Amino acid sequence: MSVRRFDVLVAGGGPVGLSAAIRARLSGLTVALVEPRSGPIDKACGEGLMPGAIDALAAIGVSPPGMPIAGFRYTDGRRTVSHRLTRAPGRGVRRLALSELLEARADEVGVERLVGRVEDIEQDDRTVHAAGLEARWMLACDGLHSGIRRTLGLARPSTAPRRFGIRQHFAVAPWTDLVEVHWSAGIEAYVTPVAPDVVGIGILGPPRTDFRAAIESLPELAGRLDGAAPASSVRGAGPLRQRTSARSAGRVLLVGDASGYVDALTGEGMRVGLAQAEAAVDAVLADSAEGYGREWAHRSRDFRVITGLMVAAATSPLRGAIVPTASALPAAFGAVIERLAR
Repeated sequence: MSVRRFDVLVAGGGPVGLSAAIRARLSGLTVALVEPRSGPIDKACGEGLMPGAIDALAAIGVSPPGMPIAGFRYTDGRRTVSHRLTRAPGRGVRRLALSELLEARADEVGVERLVGRVEDIEQDDRTVHAAGLEARWMLACDGLHSGIRRTLGLARPSTAPRRFGIRQHFAVAPWTDLVEVHWSAGIEAYVTPVAPDVVGIGILGPPRTDFRAAIESLPELAGRLDGAAPASSVRGAGPLRQRTSARSAGRVLLVGDASGYVDALTGEGMRVGLAQAEAAVDAVLADSAEGYGREWAHRSRDFRVITGLMVAAATSPLRGAIVPTASALPAAFGAVIERLAR
């Protein structure tokens, strides 16, 4: 039986993989996307899309429904600081709804979606062979715990404190159009409006963080959720910190969380992943991976630097000073938010 050939093989059917596949197809390339799970893919994440992410999705013909996000509010129970976005609002979008729209758009533009798993990879200077397919390039978009990253020997150990994310939705009307970040000594709780009658709560914390206990440790948030019924099951992800020695190996490019991840602290993983997908497709169109690493670094620099600094402070004795400092310097706080929202 002859091997099926494509310009691009995308491994991973999450939002970044689907976006990369759609962008490649819109650029005139033949695309196969391989994903072991069928149907829309959920994930424990904050579900807040900043204006830059909304623009990136619009560029590939996707406009997900959701709730307006006007900015951010940080509170530690004693001090509060808020910033409203000056350019355009963000949007709170259920991850399942985003996945469904991206899958429909991928089908519409002619991405061939296949159920399967990329395991063994063979490549030469012209082609990549994997999952019974042949392609000129592979985009590895297989997520935080990328098997392809390990297979290619690009994973690096992390010495940073291990942090995990946990998320659940609650059937309660959003009480604000801001993403609220409730800050305590050990965890952060992100409250994102995602529907007129639903909010998503994402907890970031150390291993074995208990979701219910974390909520109860935050009196203001616990009061808001008092009597609210869960609208989804608890989902977890982590450890969040992932490092790579390079962003490509031969004709395989790592994209999104597979290419390395700092932390979910500033909520910009989606925007960065979409930017990396665009850079990866540009590399394919140029038929060269030479500049991908530099472009990857350029497009993710703000996220890596700002988030890295914040995580370093949040996992140090300086943690307790973060919200007081932000409330004392609201202009600086606002500048950071605006920079990440681009």
